[in-house]
Amino acid sequence: MDNIKMNRTAVHLLAEWDPFHLGAEHYDTETADVVAALQSIDDPTALAKVIQETYEHSFEQWIPIEDCVAISYKLLAIKFEAKCII
Repeated sequence: MDNIKMNRTAVHLLAEWDPFHLGAEHYDTETADVVAALQSIDDPTALAKVIQETYEHSFEQWIPIEDCVAISYKLLAIKFEAKCII
């Protein structure tokens, strides 16, 4: 899996997540920010904090850190799968 495919898979996962039940099309900016952060973050807790802060900043709504950790593990699984397949 190359970076482009990894990014598309991550974008799709975040769109499906839809933490505020607004519909996938409402998170383009947040998705881009989180996928960009995913490139340099390998720690699920650190990524979860970025996710929480990004969405909270945009929507002025709080997401429980446990929810953010759960999605961060899924995103990191996509990232590590991309790195391991040659």
